[in-house]
Amino acid sequence: MLIALDYDGTYTADPSFWDRFIAAARASGHRVFIVTMRFPFEGSDLERLRWKVDRIVFTSREAKGRHLFRLGHDVDVWIDNHPSHIVQNASARSWKGVPRLARWRAAAGRAFRFLWPEKPPRDAR
Repeated sequence: MLIALDYDGTYTADPSFWDRFIAAARASGHRVFIVTMRFPFEGSDLERLRWKVDRIVFTSREAKGRHLFRLGHDVDVWIDNHPSHIVQNASARSWKGVPRLARWRAAAGRAFRFLWPEKPPRDAR
């Protein structure tokens, strides 16, 4: 089973609880991804989770469900304090302060993933 766990407002609300949850889920053979609408340049504080989860995914304000589908991952369980972010892109307000180069990289990344989607490793399917 693939579990997608939101970071801001979900994991950050009770990190010790989610650390235990992640450890138990992975011990049972499930995969846990941290999925955030942040841009990669905004994620320095997530680095400490790199060894606890199977993957950290930055959607760059794109809808989380669409982003993971494009990456080739079929999520079984979503845990998010803003469920609308799974199906909707972030509001235009959230783009304020995002450098133009980061916006361009996000748009180019989406285009290239559409042309050459990432395929999950065989054992991860």
